[in-house]
Amino acid sequence: MSFVVDQVQQIDAQLDRIRLPNITLNDALSPESQDTEEWQTSEVAPDHNSANLTQIQELQILIRALSTASTSRPLVPAWRLTEQLKDAQRYLDSKSVGTRGTDGEGSSSKSEYQRELEWLLVSKATTQTYGLILNALLEQIIPLSNDIWYWDEVLSSYTYTGVYTIQTSPARIYAWSKEIYQDARGKLESIRSSAVEEPKARQPQSLSDRWKQFYGLVKDSVRERSVSDVQSKVMSRLTICRVEARKKQLQLKKLREMSASGLGVLMDEGLTFDIDEDGSSQPVKGQSAESSKDEWKSIVAKSVALMETVLQNITNLETGVSDFEDTVFMNVEEDPDLVLRSSEEDMLSRPGVLISRLQQILQVHMPAQSQKSKQLAQAYGRPSRVTRYWLPITVALLSSTTLLRIFFNRRTQIIAFIADIGTTVQDFWFNWVVTPVKKIIGTIKHDKDSEVAIMSKSSLEGDRASLERMVVDFAVDNSTGANGGALSESDIADVRSKVKEGDLTPVLKAYEKDLRKPFMGTVRGDLIRALLIQIQKTKVDVEVAMKGIDSLLKSQELVFGFVGLTPGVLVCLGVGSWLSNAFGGRNSRAADKKQGRMVRVLRNIDRILTASTPSTNGMLSYKEHGLLLCEVHILRSRAEKVIPSEIHREFLEEINDLVDIRTGVQRQLKVVERIRWAYRRWIQ
Repeated sequence: MSFVVDQVQQIDAQLDRIRLPNITLNDALSPESQDTEEWQTSEVAPDHNSANLTQIQELQILIRALSTASTSRPLVPAWRLTEQLKDAQRYLDSKSVGTRGTDGEGSSSKSEYQRELEWLLVSKATTQTYGLILNALLEQIIPLSNDIWYWDEVLSSYTYTGVYTIQTSPARIYAWSKEIYQDARGKLESIRSSAVEEPKARQPQSLSDRWKQFYGLVKDSVRERSVSDVQSKVMSRLTICRVEARKKQLQLKKLREMSASGLGVLMDEGLTFDIDEDGSSQPVKGQSAESSKDEWKSIVAKSVALMETVLQNITNLETGVSDFEDTVFMNVEEDPDLVLRSSEEDMLSRPGVLISRLQQILQVHMPAQSQKSKQLAQAYGRPSRVTRYWLPITVALLSSTTLLRIFFNRRTQIIAFIADIGTTVQDFWFNWVVTPVKKIIGTIKHDKDSEVAIMSKSSLEGDRASLERMVVDFAVDNSTGANGGALSESDIADVRSKVKEGDLTPVLKAYEKDLRKPFMGTVRGDLIRALLIQIQKTKVDVEVAMKGIDSLLKSQELVFGFVGLTPGVLVCLGVGSWLSNAFGGRNSRAADKKQGRMVRVLRNIDRILTASTPSTNGMLSYKEHGLLLCEVHILRSRAEKVIPSEIHREFLEEINDLVDIRTGVQRQLKVVERIRWAYRRWIQ
């Protein structure tokens, strides 16, 4: 929604509060020209009663179709409004002809209630047309700012001016060639016409002679144009383009000011009713109560003339803004349909006249104004996309064959490269993401296949049992018991317990004894046997240490699983974040851009209010009011997508205070400041 919809709904609500004549159904259905007793005793009264009731129902249907509260769309489309106006025109024409009596008194059979309904129908149609014109002017004014900013960028540096010169060079060359050709062709036609008048004059007959003649005329045209075009000799091409850009920018600013002035005139002067809540109009000082009751009808007729005059003069850039406003008000005051008419027949025919003028506005003036505005925007706006991008498009087309040839010759390598990328991505996904996740799940479930282990479970027990047997056998073979005989079972059990604790005293004593006579120990084999037992002891000690490390790893098995998964997760998050920023993050970037644009719009609003020249009562001029409405429309449309819905209602209250020029410029500046600090979270 925009302020146009709010304005139309407000006007429509005021029209709904208009108090129609408080009459009975019998009075509403009976014509004023007949006496009540004659109407009730007439033989044709039932038929006439039914006909008038049908007419009233038709009027109510047309009024309901044009009401903003009866449809989901407050503004009726132009084509549908045109059709409804045609239906209303046919109704008024048929009733003005069908109800005409034999004495020529037309419309005498219409009741006062019917005439009020006809005026209400005209008012509803005028309100809808008013909203369509405001919307059209908004759509025409807002894009002009982008074109003005484009010329600001072109004029900001000579680099951008040079780019603009290159972009527009084909169009300049074409226009120059066309002028030379038309000049040479005109000279050639004048020579041929003189040859007809003087047959004796020698004229070239062959094709080559004619071509030489035409070529000479072209050279003369080029020479004459180069001599007459002093500007190209005094100024450089860049300077000429800068002058051209500045002229176009000035014309665009003038078009925007004219359109904004027309918008402000319509908002301030169009359909300004002063109707109370009870439906009665406020009487003007020095005006009778009867005239005050019909004041809203005069406002409707004046608004129709105002809309028509604005559309006819808004695209005339030869006049200034002040001249445009004076012309509009002068034409409205001199409009023949606004002159008070004393005859009743003229007053009865005014709804039909206004309906015809509304049809002319919708079918003639609005399309003509829109077409003229579009032509001016194209003539003075930024160049077309073909003009701006012909150079890169040409380079791409010229290099397309070379690029296609390169791709075709290396298609095998390109396909293999793409396949390798796919294989790499697949292997990375399964080896670094899927497999570690499976291991973590297995660790949580205490799966045997997922346990982390450096050595097997039964390796240490087997080596320790082997070491125990080796030490016991060595002790039995080389040691004696307490009584000097063989080792008893208690001695063997004691040796075994010491071996489990890592004590190899029998082996080490024999080893120390054999070291005294190593040769004899080697021959007997005891020394080598002791060495092998110590090697086995070292192996068992290593396995015990590995067993401790293995226990530590098992206790941190889940941690190691997540550590193994971390690289894959980080890579996936990085790629996902890049893809989200590249494709899915456009909404967030768009929201940030909208917030930045809202700040710039607030800056424009503050600039309009600060640089304004208020009238004696502190209100903005029509042009400044129109520019303010355009900026507020942009601010409101962008705030709908940024500010939450529950806060947006409060924001609309601030917007309504901002566009209310009756409060004065100083209060409007305070509203801007309040919007800036109250909604800082969403506009910065």
